[in-house]
Amino acid sequence: MEKRQKLLYVVEAMGGGVFTYIVDLANELADSYDIYIAYAIRQQTPHDYKTYFDKRIHLIEVRNFGRSINPIKDVKAFFEIRKIADKIKPDIIHMHSSKAGALGRWAFNGRKVRLFYTPHGYSFLMQNHSSIKRALYKMVESISAKRRCTTISCSEGEHQESLKLTKNAVYVNNGINIKVLQDLIDSVDKKNDQHPFTVFTLGRICHQKNPQLFNKVAELMSDVKFVWIGDGELRSFLNSKNIEITGWVDRKEALKYALMADVFILTSLWEGLPMSLLEAMYMKKLCIVSNIIGNRDVIQNGQNGYICNSVDEYVSAIRAAQAGQVDQLIEKAYFDVQNKYNTAVMAKKYSSIYQKGIPDVDEAI
Repeated sequence: MEKRQKLLYVVEAMGGGVFTYIVDLANELADSYDIYIAYAIRQQTPHDYKTYFDKRIHLIEVRNFGRSINPIKDVKAFFEIRKIADKIKPDIIHMHSSKAGALGRWAFNGRKVRLFYTPHGYSFLMQNHSSIKRALYKMVESISAKRRCTTISCSEGEHQESLKLTKNAVYVNNGINIKVLQDLIDSVDKKNDQHPFTVFTLGRICHQKNPQLFNKVAELMSDVKFVWIGDGELRSFLNSKNIEITGWVDRKEALKYALMADVFILTSLWEGLPMSLLEAMYMKKLCIVSNIIGNRDVIQNGQNGYICNSVDEYVSAIRAAQAGQVDQLIEKAYFDVQNKYNTAVMAKKYSSIYQKGIPDVDEAI
């Protein structure tokens, strides 16, 4: 029997969409690889996160991983992930998020082990940081990009940013596990499905997600119910009387809120390629999103959803949904998820990259 290759994922940001992505990708590849995940706990990480993974997957917590820059902890994390890799002796290492990517590309040289990095949204594009910090992050990315490593972006827009840093770059669109999602949807109690017209979003209430804009839209639409599934440090900005904040809830409860809504909106200032957007498309919710990388890689304005540049455009798009003028857009979005943005397609492409390395041309494969 042929020995399976060892695949090590190094994941600092194991929360929110990155968590869903890692679960789906790792589970999909568990039949083909011996998978190890070196990870950090975040506030958004589900308390029962281990149950989400295939039992064959090995989970190893990195104690010193931290979201913000901390020289002492970062050095400790550097040696911690090296120690983990020395013990496992992986054939392939794939780092996820900026922190893991920066530390991992210097902890490993990419000569003995095939090395890959997925940013999930570059830190230097995050507008909650000062211009000095963003310049520092870009410098770190530029220097680290010279290491022997292939960057695999999760959307075409992110890929274009990667190409400014390195030619060793490809992209694979994010995908969702349709079967698992459908099983969860089927398990949700939908007996009392009568509800007022509802607009929802999902994620941490933080600067990235732009809760101020979400609140402005809600204030202009007092006849519509707005739901924010999640919690965060900026929840005080969501003060319009027609907004409900659910707090952090488990995946099944989050789906229940989503299924009881009509429209999904993203007011984000930056994204990678949002898993919540793909899931909303599959659930046949009209998707209305901000005009940024990630969102506009998936949504084509007026074809499978709406891209908005102002409060008034969000309001207009929601009114179109209220008037029942969006069925064709919803069906096109559902078709796109089934055929382009699903885990089976995503995992097959990743496996091909792992085995072949950098393709002959810089494009999605």
